[in-house]
Amino acid sequence: MNMRVERKKYLGDKMKNIFTKHPKEVNETYFEHMCCAMKFHCTLLKLSLCALIHAVFPFLCETTASDGIKELNDCMQTRRKK
Repeated sequence: MNMRVERKKYLGDKMKNIFTKHPKEVNETYFEHMCCAMKFHCTLLKLSLCALIHAVFPFLCETTASDGIKELNDCMQTRRKK
């Protein structure tokens, strides 16, 4: 095989591996993992906003951020055990 073709194949396999290695470790496809990570992102964004509101108005969202983080942690621990 031509050296250029072999190199392209090697780099292609290497790039595929860096995108799929971790999802495979948690028994998910790339897209399943992406969807789950995006859900975590959206939840963290919402919790961050609640923490900001609480910083300005301490009587609002008193336990929202900490309760949400605990729920996310429980969810993540459950997913790891799959």
